[in-house]
Amino acid sequence: MGFLQKKVFDFSPPPFGLDVSDLSLKGLWLSREGHRERVVSFGSVAVPQGAIVDGEIMKEDIVVESIKSLLSKASPKWIKTRRVVCSLPETKAFLRIISIPKMSESEAKEAMKWELEANIPLSLDQVYYDWQILPDFLSPEKGRMNVLVVAVSNSTADQFHAVLEKAGLEVVGLETESIAQVRSLLPELSIKDESRTVLIVDIGDRRTSFVMAIDNVPLFTSSVPLSSQMMTDAISKEMGIPFAEAEKLKIREGLGSLALPTPQMKAVRPILENLATEIERSMDFYFTTLKYSDRLDAVVFCGGGANMQGFLPYFSRRLRQHIEFGNPWVNVRLGESVPPISRERSVQYSTVIGLALRGLDEYESIA
Repeated sequence: MGFLQKKVFDFSPPPFGLDVSDLSLKGLWLSREGHRERVVSFGSVAVPQGAIVDGEIMKEDIVVESIKSLLSKASPKWIKTRRVVCSLPETKAFLRIISIPKMSESEAKEAMKWELEANIPLSLDQVYYDWQILPDFLSPEKGRMNVLVVAVSNSTADQFHAVLEKAGLEVVGLETESIAQVRSLLPELSIKDESRTVLIVDIGDRRTSFVMAIDNVPLFTSSVPLSSQMMTDAISKEMGIPFAEAEKLKIREGLGSLALPTPQMKAVRPILENLATEIERSMDFYFTTLKYSDRLDAVVFCGGGANMQGFLPYFSRRLRQHIEFGNPWVNVRLGESVPPISRERSVQYSTVIGLALRGLDEYESIA
């Protein structure tokens, strides 16, 4: 699924992925050689505070310069292609499961125009949207089918599109973070695979996002204002040290031993407990309201905040669930090559790897 899809009719290089968040930009460019993929280039740059706030671009010129800086500073070589698949903030998008009577795809196309207005708080002429008919087993009522719909306001998509073009880029597609993360973090399914329900928890600098997916289809998303930055701030205040020093301590020592609580564990425990409660609420909503499956097979953590030592063991014990550290390279066929980004840093690139994979697949399908 994607937004503002533009077909690429020539043989220019495939597009790169660009993940735009409040505090940073991440880019990654893949190439495909036979049955193998290669990371041509990747990088990350900080975005000055206040340039992007809650997914809204407040200072376009600063963001444009940040994009240009990313393209030139990426390694091992510059990102030379100007074609891009860019993320859209999850907080600005609407993901809905809509139940309609069984009908053909062409009939559903017309029906969705009416159903969409009844399910999102904006009129049809105020959004760009995309939709996908879900498999029959995800439609619990006989004679009906469920449709996954993702919509984003025109103003948000147009703003991102305009900024990317000002940076000299050609927009091949825009896509929500959740769909990109599912593509990178959850292994591609084969016919023999059993159905699998997974909760992705993305611990970001400003917020934590949840994506519940079954068989690699995102069915529910939400976010809460609990973040990695909040944990650093709590450590700073508890220990009476500067924020920058608290951040280094968090990276170096993490939460410390669960058996012998450290000052940093004492500081962040209320945040961790609130996060655990929000995770449980998301699971409860999925199982009691959506009812697409009756078990959770794994909780996959990604984002920079998931790197803290002791973080995963804490949640494994607290939630009593199978916890996994996200591997965004699981669907990138690197052969015997080692990913150019360390395991710890790779989870921060989950969204942009998913975007780069989409760009590569779409480019190849029409080349």
